[in-house]
Amino acid sequence: MRFTPQFLDELRARLPVSEVVGRRVKLRKAGREWKGLSPFNKEKTPSFTVSDDKGFYHDFSSGKHGNIFDFMMETEGVSFPEAVERLAEMAGVPLPAYSPEAEAREERRKTLHDIVELAAAFFQSTLASRNGARGRGYLADRGLASATQLKFRLGYASAERYALKEHLGAAKIPVEDMIEAGLIVAGEDIPVPYDRFRDRIMFPISDWRGRVIAFGGRALEKEVSAKYLNSPETPLFHKGATLYNIASARQAVHNLTTMVPGATRPYWGAGRFDIKGMDGMIAAQRSVGAYSGSPNWEKMIDRSFLADDLKKDY
Repeated sequence: MRFTPQFLDELRARLPVSEVVGRRVKLRKAGREWKGLSPFNKEKTPSFTVSDDKGFYHDFSSGKHGNIFDFMMETEGVSFPEAVERLAEMAGVPLPAYSPEAEAREERRKTLHDIVELAAAFFQSTLASRNGARGRGYLADRGLASATQLKFRLGYASAERYALKEHLGAAKIPVEDMIEAGLIVAGEDIPVPYDRFRDRIMFPISDWRGRVIAFGGRALEKEVSAKYLNSPETPLFHKGATLYNIASARQAVHNLTTMVPGATRPYWGAGRFDIKGMDGMIAAQRSVGAYSGSPNWEKMIDRSFLADDLKKDY
């Protein structure tokens, strides 16, 4: 059976290495990592380390090193497919049914990732250009330093109706692909598809691996129907299964041991906490209680607190 990278990532996100290894090895916390006696050699002094942050274990006594799949194969003597099946059962994830259609969908996702990344780079460059002066002024008024803007890859979608569409078209991206990626608005009553995001500060939304999958846009004009606008549901983006800033926060919690879930204004909340030196901020695209994302963020941290409403209107 062939397993897609997406499915394997799902298992990695659901199952911290320490949880898988901890079923066979007694581990104790040692700074940002875990330590225990080698499961491969007899020893009295622990030389076996596990890093959830990096996603691997290392055994200094034998030189063995790997991830959750390697550990399962090494300790239980099973093949890779069998290791995946056992880990899927452990994580409570049903095995995907293989089909040529599923393989085609995975290839399609790769293409969409490339397109969304091109859009993110375009929004960033627009913010830095002369056309982005209004956006830069807006961000400065709200206290977001240039370093924070760069860290979160903030951008600006100009007020032009076809700016992104023309940029992607110049890169030979078909309009149909732009629509599927959620970047262009189209419909039977729309003779010419146009940019979904216009005159907005753009916040890239990334997955657990840090790949841009969607956007949130904050309107600069006051008289608009939607102050905040998210990308629609796409093959890459599912609002109820996505946490804003999760890739950065996942790294940060190993330094902070604190994660801050929630916020009424998720994009601004992450930036404001980052300014204060707390980059472990995450936010649900829906209410925190409605979040159904696969990885359990509570397993990643020692403590957390809920910022349910940041009060200030951004």
